[in-house]
Amino acid sequence: MPHDRDHRDKPGGDNSVGAIVARLSALHPKRIDLSLERVERLLAALGHPERNLPPVIHVAGTNGKGSTIAFMRAILEAAGKRVHVYTSPHLVRYNERFRLAGRLATDAELAQVLEECERANGDAPITAFEITTAAGFLLFARHPGDVLLLEVGLGGRLDATNVVERPLASVITPISIDHVDFLGPTLDKIAVEKAGIIKRGVPVFIGAQPREALETLERQAEKMRAPLKLAGQDWTSTEERGRLVYQDESGLLDLPAPKLPGRHQFENAGIAIAVLRHLSGLAVPAAAYETGLSRADWPARMQRIGTGKLLDLLPPGSELWIDGGHNPDGGRAVAAALADLEERVSRPLVMVSGMLATKDSTGFLRNFVGLARELIAVNVAGADKPLPADQLADEARAIGLPATTSNSVEQALANVGARGLSIPPRVLIGGSLYLAGEALRLNGTPPL
Repeated sequence: MPHDRDHRDKPGGDNSVGAIVARLSALHPKRIDLSLERVERLLAALGHPERNLPPVIHVAGTNGKGSTIAFMRAILEAAGKRVHVYTSPHLVRYNERFRLAGRLATDAELAQVLEECERANGDAPITAFEITTAAGFLLFARHPGDVLLLEVGLGGRLDATNVVERPLASVITPISIDHVDFLGPTLDKIAVEKAGIIKRGVPVFIGAQPREALETLERQAEKMRAPLKLAGQDWTSTEERGRLVYQDESGLLDLPAPKLPGRHQFENAGIAIAVLRHLSGLAVPAAAYETGLSRADWPARMQRIGTGKLLDLLPPGSELWIDGGHNPDGGRAVAAALADLEERVSRPLVMVSGMLATKDSTGFLRNFVGLARELIAVNVAGADKPLPADQLADEARAIGLPATTSNSVEQALANVGARGLSIPPRVLIGGSLYLAGEALRLNGTPPL
């Protein structure tokens, strides 16, 4: 998902976070315009806060960035570290993008730095993501921290986060086809953009990759003389008897399964462990890995909803899950997680889905043919270029996935309840982070 998430805040005045973000969003005609020139100009006007950050671990990739960051954060916090985190997009509140040593930035803190950036920038063209990245750097530079986990918004080479000259480490999670309008239509072109975060002499950790992408990343690491660590070569992370077994040249860790569900999370956790194990300066004790895996939290990634307004619309005993995966590889990971759930406890699976017109919706849905009983398509509110629900339903039916449409998420869930299923269903709301965020808002369970 790109960093052009529209804000959900309701402006309460000219200086509210929502009002400021709305003004900033009007400074550039495009939501996304990849460049470093504008953010570099603003950071210079602000006194270069990016040069005063805690040690940075910079994370790019197509899938798994957020989960890998969630594991690193949980492990580092279990080790007693003060961890700042910058991620995008947000799901419900803009504040979710800025985590300061274990808590979200307050409205007052965020409004203050956004106003500072607004004054320093004036009316000069700049994208909302660029100016909010600068605001984040102000926050992170001013609050004591031991580590900053910095997520790329889109791509890497020209992403606003790529102004950090010498991070502690660069991390590239699995790459797949996504955001082709901005990054290119092939894996090698996309990999070139992701490889742009590799810095001279800075260790780079690379998750499992298609061969075409891996070759591009390896060439760039060699060019930059960046020490290279590869999943499957320098470390392995596998599921064995319900536990995570991690191994590298320093030895073996027998750990609990990650709290985040899905087979793919064993790989994401492995990347996180590899980074922290190889960066000796962080001094993470062995016990922190076990505690961190058990505590890691990342909303809207195979998140089970235990209470709330949406769950109450379903028959008693139903399961409700939310996931923001929106490309074919993301859908493959979600489908595998649901298949594992089906193997353990069989239930009819119903999908409530909405997607953007810019995504490979058919490629995403193919993963669920033969697994889902039906799909209920809904429109994605508040997003640029949403795919009409009736078109998504037509695409689903064309590949053999029974589908209907509904006017809203609430109506879709009420319709599931009216099906009269003999077994309480398992329901997945997914296909878009916009939709996932809207579902969390409607349910009354926003990220904390």
